[in-house]
Order: sequence, then structure tokens, then C-alpha cells
Amino acid sequence: MPDGARELAVVTGASTGIGFELARQCAAHGFELLIAADEPEIEAAAEKLGRGGASVEAVQANLASTESANELYARIGTRPVGALLANAGRGLGKAFLDQSFADIRHVIETNVTGTVYLIHKIGRDMRARRAGRILITGSIAGFMPGSYQAVYNGTKAFLDSFSYALREELKDTGVTVTCLMPGPTETEFFRRADMLDTKVGTDRKDDAAQVAENGFEAMMKGDAGVVSGWKNKIQATAAHVLPAETLARQHTKMAAPRRKERRQK
Repeated sequence: MPDGARELAVVTGASTGIGFELARQCAAHGFELLIAADEPEIEAAAEKLGRGGASVEAVQANLASTESANELYARIGTRPVGALLANAGRGLGKAFLDQSFADIRHVIETNVTGTVYLIHKIGRDMRARRAGRILITGSIAGFMPGSYQAVYNGTKAFLDSFSYALREELKDTGVTVTCLMPGPTETEFFRRADMLDTKVGTDRKDDAAQVAENGFEAMMKGDAGVVSGWKNKIQATAAHVLPAETLARQHTKMAAPRRKERRQK
């Protein structure tokens, strides 16, 4: 890379919340930015991030679509990616059988298929250069059976596991993989997941900027993973020793709708 040139950071799910704050961290530390989200608000996010002088390019891309993910990858061009912050994700509340399968599929294709596809493409480029950082936003939700969030927690369990496996495979390549595992965070997540009628949806949550700072610092140090927040660290530890049935019951108390749903017929 020429002297004075900025490394490129690609941040997905960057229109709001943790993703936006991760992009802000990248901008503050001298990265050129390519940010993406599946909504037009990504343009406003780019405008905000660019006010401090950062170079920011926005792409409206839906990672649930391979075609859209390819369009995002094409926008990178020949630029080497110094950091991929794979943060795009969707939540989904309510009981599994009361959810529409279209919504279920969208969560799986966004959180798992699209994320893994983009990591595969950019990760190969990083490995060829023997340089790069990958940050994957998993969750402490991946440590527990997610009653009333069964599909979402399942996708995060996949990402948590995948992150550590990929890190091991790339340990001698110059490419690092870090897993950011936040707990409930103050973002648009719970509104979008239709979970404002749940305990976890209305309880006090962690600050997205602090979560992003923890994740960015861990990525830059090349750490394997970070659980953001001391309460979440306690919960993560407990999840490794309590029986799965106990964890599922506990999750019900957090995520079950407060008003009993009428079953769909």
C-alpha cells in the first residue's frame, strides 16, 4: 500500500446501532470506509460519518441476497480490505410456530448465509495478501437456547462457533478473526424484531458506542473474542455450566411476549 494511503474497512449493518458505531470507530482510527445496510438510511449514516473528514462510501445491500452481496463485493474493486466488520443481522421475536417462514428465512439468510458468503470472498483476498482483520458480531444469545427467539439465537450460536473455527484455520496466515459478543444493546433491534412487548425489549440495555469500542479494540489487538459488559460476562459464564433446559426457561422470562399471543391457524 502506498505511503499515506488509508486502509479500507468494510462494515455491514452500518446504518444504525452497533454497526454505525463500529464504522465511527474505523473512521476515527484512519480507515477509509465502505459501509452497507439493507435500508436507505445508510446514506444518512455515511453523511454523518463523513463530517469528520473520513472517506465514506455507502451501499444499500441486502445480504440475504447473493446478488446484492456480490454487488457490495464488486464495489471494493481492487482495493485491499484491511478490516471486514461483519455486523449485519436481523432479529425475530415471538414463538417459532407463530412466525412467518418468510421472516424466518430472511433472518437465516442475512445472519448466516449472506454473512458467511461475504467473509468467504473477502477472507480469500486477505489470505492471499497474508494480511487483514475480520470482526464478526456474534452474541451471548448464541450461548443459550433462545425460546421466543429460537431462530435468532440459533444463528448467533452458528456465528460464535464459526468465528473461533475460522480463527484457528487462519492462525498462520496473517489474518485475524475476532468475535464480538454483546448482550442486549440499545439499538433498533428490538423494535425491528417486534419485541417491545417483552422484558428484554423494555429493560435497560448496554450502550452501542461502548459495545463497538470494545469490539474494535479487540479486533485491532487480534483478540479471539470479547463479551461486552460485565453483566453479560457473568451471563456468558453461567450459560456454560447451567443445563440447557434451565437456560431455555430463563430465556422465556426475558423474551416471551407479555400478552399471550393468539395462535395463527
